[in-house]
Amino acid sequence: MAIDAPVHGRTETEQESPTGSTWSALRPLVLRIHFYAGLLIAPLLLAAAASGLLYALSFQAEKVIYSHELEVPVGDRALPLSAQVQAARDARPDGTVTGVWPSSEDGATTRVLMDAPGVEEGKSLAVFVDPYTAQVRGELPSYGSSGALPLRSWIDSLHRDLLLGDFGRHYSELAASWLWVVALGGLLLWLGRRRSSKRALFVPERGTKGRRRTLSWHGTVGLWAVIGLVLLSATGLTWSRYAGENIGAVQDQLGGATPAVSAAVEPGAATGGEHAGHGDGAGDAHQGADVGVDQALRSAQAAGIDGKLAITMPAEGTGYVVKETDTVFPVHLDSVAVDPANGEVIDELRFADYPVLAKLTRFGIDAHMGVFLGLANQLALAALALALILLILWGYRMWWLRRPTKGRTLAGGRPIPRGAWRKAPVTVLLPLAAATALVGWFVPLLGISLLAFVLVDAAVGAVRKLRART
Repeated sequence: MAIDAPVHGRTETEQESPTGSTWSALRPLVLRIHFYAGLLIAPLLLAAAASGLLYALSFQAEKVIYSHELEVPVGDRALPLSAQVQAARDARPDGTVTGVWPSSEDGATTRVLMDAPGVEEGKSLAVFVDPYTAQVRGELPSYGSSGALPLRSWIDSLHRDLLLGDFGRHYSELAASWLWVVALGGLLLWLGRRRSSKRALFVPERGTKGRRRTLSWHGTVGLWAVIGLVLLSATGLTWSRYAGENIGAVQDQLGGATPAVSAAVEPGAATGGEHAGHGDGAGDAHQGADVGVDQALRSAQAAGIDGKLAITMPAEGTGYVVKETDTVFPVHLDSVAVDPANGEVIDELRFADYPVLAKLTRFGIDAHMGVFLGLANQLALAALALALILLILWGYRMWWLRRPTKGRTLAGGRPIPRGAWRKAPVTVLLPLAAATALVGWFVPLLGISLLAFVLVDAAVGAVRKLRART
């Protein structure tokens, strides 16, 4: 629900609640905030929605574009994981192996992750190996825990920062900060309207034309999408720069921080021996005794870690970490740490033992990324992104239809009248102001931009009063 505006000459079924009620007093204020937020923030929301739609579709596009790297003919028997890792090393001797994603299904390649020259900071070089023949199928940069390949990584950056780096992150945080405000404001405005039937609340009216028809579609689609839009806003803020820090601090104070398995081992223990170094698939950064990646995997499987896995190779002072990465509900996200000296499990972490808040955070972020429920999640994200795009376009159309049609034909729609806050009762206005200040402090870009709106609006009002007097 990006933009709404008052309608002149509306019928009785379109009017707001009776005059004198609290909602009647608050409606002009909500309408003014909704209108200006939609008008000014909508371009940022439109960019986020369009890039989000592309991102939701990129998962399936990746499978097609990179099918040669991701898929192989099914063989009779998979080779030991150490042989596959060695094949990747032979192909890229200048790289340092940091992790392995074993083939998780028939016909899928194994992904060996490396730190290598020429790879952008924050990314890994993924070498794709045929698990049946140890043939290297190709190599591509890989980003994040979901293993985004170049196409999805580029779209992700477009969605996150418009390819502008740290400066561009302000755009996405500003969009996420306002999305829930605009969506909930639009919901209140839509629910607060009088209508002849309940059906008109949920389904667009038939036989209407012009602005009323646009408003009907704007309101009903927004009603169906509002929960998803608010959740997108909330989950997007969790990893934003400023609001994300505040959310993380609150989460820590409530005991909801995401735990991690401990892979620490005593440095220098059991060094040397026939398994020293990385001769059988150990991490390149680990120089002590090593049972090898195959034994580490068997130890993890004996501890109940199975299915789709990600293995972090040992480094100085740390052991193997083997994690489940199946995010399709019911999720399998258990992890263990394995001592490279003897293959014993030194620590276990079960997803069932996560704090409730940490579980919800994980579900929310994975859902925002489109990996929680696989294809169903991606289709839902695409539908939400498309809905938001339509809501914004309908909002701008309503604003355009309210423009003066005589004289200045290129003028925009009439703004919402000032002074809406004066109509609200003090008993409601003061708590509302306090809550706004608190939210503005907790979500800084929302508070700063709202304050900027108020100051600019006050300045414009003062100038107009001065002109009227002269």
